[in-house]
Amino acid sequence: MNKLEDLNREKHWNHIYETKELKEVSWYQPKPETSLAFIEALQLPKSASIIDMGGGDSFLVDHLLAAGFENITVLDISEKAIEKAKHRLGDEAQKVEWVVADVARFQAEEKYDVWHDRAAFHFLTDEVEVSNYVKSTKQHVKPKGHLIIGTFSENGPKKCSGIEIKQYSKEALTAQFQEGFEKVECINHNHETPSGSIQNFTFCKFKKVEA
Repeated sequence: MNKLEDLNREKHWNHIYETKELKEVSWYQPKPETSLAFIEALQLPKSASIIDMGGGDSFLVDHLLAAGFENITVLDISEKAIEKAKHRLGDEAQKVEWVVADVARFQAEEKYDVWHDRAAFHFLTDEVEVSNYVKSTKQHVKPKGHLIIGTFSENGPKKCSGIEIKQYSKEALTAQFQEGFEKVECINHNHETPSGSIQNFTFCKFKKVEA
């Protein structure tokens, strides 16, 4: 029983964030350079709405705030992860909308200029949940808005935190979002974990196609 859908996801991730320091987790990045480069290339106004799906206590929000963005939402299934991020940011946390929810079941009234997801989507191995996620991106990304997704590549790990993930090549990730989005750019990126191991990611940026 190691597939994500077979676990109590919220309990699992809260346990991870309660028992490990930020620098101990494999996804630790003091500066998420690939994500930031993709966002910076969009040349967005500072009022642009950006949601970080599965953001946890990632440092992306720190850098977006430092860049002057004013409309940031961070979503994670783990309340403990969000508590850690809020504590780290201090008073700056009040400038962020925090949401505790499962990415596979996300629903909101707001639409976003940028939907960013580094390493949340690849945990969805059930086809119904994958389909729900894809539908949610089409529903919640504004016309001409952008979708930025990072997953383990076909050359990356097959598990993370003891859970099986779904690997994506550039072509496979593009195929998942071909209805409603057009590909802008896809790259492969090597992430070095705190333990020194290398994880190969597929990162793609898509633009919402106007209906």
